Amino acid sequence: MSRIGNAPVAIPEGVEVKLDGQHLTVKGPKGTLEREIHKNITVTIEDNVVKVTRPDDENFNKGLHGLTRTLIKNMIEGVKHEFTRTLQINGVGYRVQKQGNNLNLTLGYSHPVIFEAPEGITFDVPDANTIIVKGIDKELVGQTAAVIRSKRAPEVYGGKGIKYDYEVIRRKEGKAGKK
Repeated sequence: MSRIGNAPVAIPEGVEVKLDGQHLTVKGPKGTLEREIHKNITVTIEDNVVKVTRPDDENFNKGLHGLTRTLIKNMIEGVKHEFTRTLQINGVGYRVQKQGNNLNLTLGYSHPVIFEAPEGITFDVPDANTIIVKGIDKELVGQTAAVIRSKRAPEVYGGKGIKYDYEVIRRKEGKAGKK
């Protein structure tokens, strides 16, 4: 029995949820999100509550049950409040600048790295070493932050690179050298 899947999702004020067959649309003050629901899962909306049910106890349907409920919850939360991911840049000469809706990253390569924002994503650059990725789609925000991080992942010897603000880099000792 899925505890997550069985929990109802409350629809807050200012958010509108529409279901057209297996197509779910969520509108809110920050924007609109749409998603196709898998044919094995049934979604019902009644009394400002979204309920997700499955047809049987097959493992595949059990997994879809909790996943679908979480995706719907994230859609409702995203159109009400934006999701954010914060990245920090560490390293001598490493910095970021915002150019329009794009990022200009100086990461120790022979050329600057220009990162274009996907549709629905905005960037904040409060200082030269911090990037804040914002958007209403949690999946897209996380994917965009991961792609930016992959441009120069943090290395364990010098600690240089792009890391999440909550990430802790376990440092390694270099070579001891000859004695």
